Amino acid sequence: MGTVVVAADVDEAVVTATIARPDARTTTRHDPSTRRRGILAMIGRRLMFVIPVCAAVSAGLFAAASISPFDPLVAYLGVRYTTTSDADKQMIAEQLGLDQPWYTTYWQWVQGLFTGDLGMSRSFGQPVVDVLTERVPWTLLLAGVGLALAVTVALVLGVLAGIRSGGILDRAVTALCITIQGLPPFVLSLGAIALFALGLGWLPVAGLTDAGADPTFAGVLTHMALPVAVLALSQLPWLLLAVRESVSVSRGEDFVAGAVARGIPTSTITRKHIVPTSLAPFVNVVGVRLPELVVGAVLVEEVFSWPGIAGAIVQSARDLDMALLAFLTIGTTLAVLLGSLLADVVVALLDPRVTTDG
Repeated sequence: MGTVVVAADVDEAVVTATIARPDARTTTRHDPSTRRRGILAMIGRRLMFVIPVCAAVSAGLFAAASISPFDPLVAYLGVRYTTTSDADKQMIAEQLGLDQPWYTTYWQWVQGLFTGDLGMSRSFGQPVVDVLTERVPWTLLLAGVGLALAVTVALVLGVLAGIRSGGILDRAVTALCITIQGLPPFVLSLGAIALFALGLGWLPVAGLTDAGADPTFAGVLTHMALPVAVLALSQLPWLLLAVRESVSVSRGEDFVAGAVARGIPTSTITRKHIVPTSLAPFVNVVGVRLPELVVGAVLVEEVFSWPGIAGAIVQSARDLDMALLAFLTIGTTLAVLLGSLLADVVVALLDPRVTTDG
């Protein structure tokens, strides 16, 4: 799909949104059946790249691990490493397959994927499937709720600021977004803990539940309030400024001026004309921000001791636990690729001007 990058100046901030390029062939792009075929063809083309990209990423990961200065036996043996003889270390390395070339280990891992055997995690001492089953749902919950909150706030405040461009709300929102843009998620997390958990005592510091307590709906909701709020806040500036700019530009379009001249109420113009035309670039920005959402979720999980995949990624990377690390890396890559594809499909459905011919 052809794209151009549109840079818009919002006071002192630059908001960059990837907006699809209109096609001149209007008769073709507005035909429903042709449009559907174009979207399906785009999906097919994009899916063709998924396997090569995942193969390149996973192979590169195994190759990089082979030249890493870290010794996986250190993590495996723990305090026994210094007391274990070289002969025993060599024997253990052979048993674990650590003496094999990286491409042999990689091929064995690929074969395991096709047979459904994801292997054992040395870091956690349990099958990789069990580690994923225990942790992935909590990460999906945190990232999903955080993204939904960020999108909702961005749409509401972005529309209000864009409609009243240059007003007090617009200036306040823009200044706040510029400030938050410069703060990494772990700084926001530490600040939130210091204020709301340690200072005011309103919310728990970290974890999924209170110590020794079984997870309950109310308990999980209370403990996830801070990490969800921080994750949403870290993604908010780019989303909000994109909506604000898109709405502000749409206000100056001819169709809006015509609607005003016909006496259509402002609320109706905003709801039925301005907001719909602003959704396509906003959805594109959401798709572009997916990698940052994944990184932000990992950082937030670590700070708040949230039992998601963040701890597993850090632990497996430190221990060179390739069975677990490789699958987590591929899973993250797939999430970004498919999320970006979904965003492009939604944009193509929202805006008939968007080309799907690559």
